Amino acid sequence: MEYKKDFLHAIVEEDLKSGKYQEIITRFPPEPNGFPHIGHAKSIYINFGLARDYNGRCNLRMDDTNPTTEDTKYVEALKDAVKWLGFEWDGDVRYTSNYFQKLYEYALQLIKMGKAYVDSVSEEEMRELRGTVTEAGKRSQYANRSVEENLDLFERMKNGEFQDGKHVLRAKIDMAAANMKMRDPLLYRIKNVHHHRTGDTWCIYPMYDFAHCLSDYIEGVTHSICTLEFENNRDIYDWVIDTLGLEPPRPYQHEFARLAINYTVMSKRKLLELVEGNHVSGWDDPRLPTIAGLRRRGYTRESILNFCESVGVAKANSVVDVAQLEFCIRDDLNKKAPRVMCVIDPLKVTIENYEGSEELEASCYPADVAKEDSRKLPFSKEIYIERDDFEENPPKGYFRLTPDQPVRLKHAYIITCKEIIKDANGKIIEIRAEYHPDSKSGQDTSGIKVKSAIQWVEASSAKRVELRLYERLYKNEQPQGLEDLNPDSLHVIKNALIEPAVIEQKPDERFQFERQGYFYADPIDYTDANPVFNKIVSLKDSWKKKEQKQPASKPKQKVKPVQVDGEVAPMSQEEQALFDRYTSKLGLNSEVANTIARDADLASFYSEALAVANSPITLANIVANEVARELKEQGAIKLSAKQVAQLVAMIDDATISSKIAKEVFEQMVKTAKDPKQIVEEQGLVQISDPAVIEPIIDEVIAKNPDNIAKYKAGNTKLSGFFVGQVLKATGGKANPKIVNKLVAEKLKSI
Repeated sequence: MEYKKDFLHAIVEEDLKSGKYQEIITRFPPEPNGFPHIGHAKSIYINFGLARDYNGRCNLRMDDTNPTTEDTKYVEALKDAVKWLGFEWDGDVRYTSNYFQKLYEYALQLIKMGKAYVDSVSEEEMRELRGTVTEAGKRSQYANRSVEENLDLFERMKNGEFQDGKHVLRAKIDMAAANMKMRDPLLYRIKNVHHHRTGDTWCIYPMYDFAHCLSDYIEGVTHSICTLEFENNRDIYDWVIDTLGLEPPRPYQHEFARLAINYTVMSKRKLLELVEGNHVSGWDDPRLPTIAGLRRRGYTRESILNFCESVGVAKANSVVDVAQLEFCIRDDLNKKAPRVMCVIDPLKVTIENYEGSEELEASCYPADVAKEDSRKLPFSKEIYIERDDFEENPPKGYFRLTPDQPVRLKHAYIITCKEIIKDANGKIIEIRAEYHPDSKSGQDTSGIKVKSAIQWVEASSAKRVELRLYERLYKNEQPQGLEDLNPDSLHVIKNALIEPAVIEQKPDERFQFERQGYFYADPIDYTDANPVFNKIVSLKDSWKKKEQKQPASKPKQKVKPVQVDGEVAPMSQEEQALFDRYTSKLGLNSEVANTIARDADLASFYSEALAVANSPITLANIVANEVARELKEQGAIKLSAKQVAQLVAMIDDATISSKIAKEVFEQMVKTAKDPKQIVEEQGLVQISDPAVIEPIIDEVIAKNPDNIAKYKAGNTKLSGFFVGQVLKATGGKANPKIVNKLVAEKLKSI
């Protein structure tokens, strides 16, 4: 099996090939002194991923050597994060405190070898004696203590006879070492505090550099993966193991670049400052980069893992744009989140010539998303639209409702403004309109031309909800402290209105509120009496646009503008003609049509491929995403339009899924092979035969009796778990639609 060849995979493969190790064992060793964040997610992804890729094992070990900052709630948060991300640790959760007695014995061994001593200088004097980068350090006078005296003092330290800071145990290495970490580093310090697992048994606790390497050795870890700030600590790691003469196989430390994201802090100290200072609502505040915060906001595990994969594994530190994380959640939700309508700032519209009521059938997904579902939209003479979807005195290029310009109500009818009602202060409080009965969406014979469709909700059935709109927590790209906090990072809207289908949500479901963004029911504060939805992410990155200065004056536009998602941008006449054809004739959504129409290379490629594959929407989606990305990154596309058309044909006939198609496309770019050849060689054909899928479902159900019991007790959210396990068991090859249907039927019959 082939894996993405980063340097860590290369090291592991070489170690296996040379026979250095028979089995790969990694570990994720967090200190339980805070909630895990997105940086920990990368470490989890790397450590558990390496073990998975080479059929090895990964331990979860709590580095609980500093009882003054640690807590069981942090232990539970770390365990929960690993599970939520879809990984399983080997055996029970491990703790460094499990090895305290063994570590103490190793320390005694170093003392007896003359390689460690008890030092009694003050912290300030120790710092002075350490020297500088250009000057060697000097040993403390206490370094000459006899072995017997050191053993006696160290035992008394363990027994609690001394105050904190009175003595420390140090390794005796080299006070002139170029690596200042090697200038007699600390091995133990006194802490007369209660430990959350060992109680008051110990009054001394090992330092990270001593406990880390020996815990790895005790557990049989082969590859100890750390972030770059521990690069200089590697010399201590090796010195401890080599000096003690521990029998092979022994672990080795390897470092990778830690994750840093702009507009974000991931220092536990700074995160704790935010939580304890009440600058956020807690460790799970949706503005924080913690796993708990991202989950509560509505991020999916798939988006986090895809982000970790896209960031990659590097040896040099760099800062990742937070827009990359936001792209990953958009990309994930675009394929799975149903589209619904929400009005944030409601303006009442009374349709005077409409009588009675009806239910309209509305698709939950656009044509370019390979999912099928629909919902009922109540419709009557009283509705609400978004306030900014009506302009009494519209600017040029405004395409929504005006006194002189009709507009379509999405999934419904075309309406025309007849009268504007204002209050005593001149504020518009109601629009009186008429609808055109022969303009019903999908059955329009009215001949009326409109340039946009707007969202709306029916007055009597709409549900009032609270929306929490999140911006970035920090206003500066490289935040330093509390002074860099963004005062506008949270906006709460109390009186938004949503269509009733949103309240009848499926467990753990995310929604795209059309033109507003992606939203998720807050798992803590949501109640039937007060529904609360968190905004996960906007439909596109608008942050940089906010930061850009507006020009003093705009040049006059000589070309016809086109509106995309509420924004006006100029197009040439040729581009406009393509855009009109794509949207009106081929049924493309405006965003995809806009992307292709504005790029001559993409438009030409699309036209050529369309002549081969009569599948305009699926083809356009690939051209606007995969082909466009390849053009941007490489400046050219090596594939022919015919090859891409063949790929689309395989999606349309369900030979492969849309997800597998992306993998095939990447292989096509690398190898220039036809998609059919790649699919056959790698066995990527989508499994759609129920006779093949049903036994897998039965096996998954049989392996999870506890979850079956919970499902039968009323936890219907677990249906998604069973679907995910089936897809996982088939390597993502099973047809999701068929799996969902079969799992639902199976669970219903249990």
